[in-house]
Amino acid sequence: MEEVTSEGEAEAIEWAPLAWSLLSRVRQQSPLIQCITNFVSMDLVANVLLSAGASPAMIHSLEELPDFTPNVDALCLNVGTLSSDWLPAMKAAACLAGQFGKPWILDPVAAGATAFRLKACLELVDLKPTVIRGNGSEIIALSNASMGTAKGVDSSHNSMDAVDAAKSLALLSGSVVAVTGAVDVITDGNRVIGAANGVPLLQKITASGCSVSALIAAFVAVDPKLAFEATVSALSVFGVAAEMGMEMAKGPALLRVHLIDCLYNIDETSVLSRSKITSIK
Repeated sequence: MEEVTSEGEAEAIEWAPLAWSLLSRVRQQSPLIQCITNFVSMDLVANVLLSAGASPAMIHSLEELPDFTPNVDALCLNVGTLSSDWLPAMKAAACLAGQFGKPWILDPVAAGATAFRLKACLELVDLKPTVIRGNGSEIIALSNASMGTAKGVDSSHNSMDAVDAAKSLALLSGSVVAVTGAVDVITDGNRVIGAANGVPLLQKITASGCSVSALIAAFVAVDPKLAFEATVSALSVFGVAAEMGMEMAKGPALLRVHLIDCLYNIDETSVLSRSKITSIK
């Protein structure tokens, strides 16, 4: 298992002030984030973006994309309720994002569950997402399949199991890869950073992962040249908001509500004092 340490490259960046700076810019600029996401997640994704200060747009019609996608600040694609009807729109939106220099995030939900889903995710990876965000099993499935060695994998892998797979996928795809779990792992294939904020009860809230993918899109949107740093920052801020929400919640339903409220109200002191960002060796 990889070692998480407070020493090394993480210290070269003042992560907590950077996270606060990027959140402040999201609030000031209100970036327009197009989300082609699954039916289960739409409500929470939109509310998380709004509470952070971004502007969500759930535009997925193929006919609307040429007029709309070139004008967004970032795109988030989520394959949770994937269908053959939606896949062409996802590909078209990703192509438009690339053509017009817009950052985009891929959330490869259950990538290894079926052959159709894995093939679709690999085709989307080929379109060069700025960031790929998934759980350990999803990232392992994509990494192995990209190297021609995988079928599906189950959901038993944690984020630390997937460090090597994430690094390989990042190098193969050119994307920043984020693996969420008890410690969120973020890598560009060379640097590896861990963000240790969050609470276990997030696993009992459907679409919590989907919503953090969209939040990453908002953070990357305000400074696309800092996609790696923005990904780390978004994951940490989301985790801090969850920790604050957990202090008031008695179960997943209230945590969902308080997560949104805390993300809306989170202040500089909370981000600076509670962020847990370290290098991984």
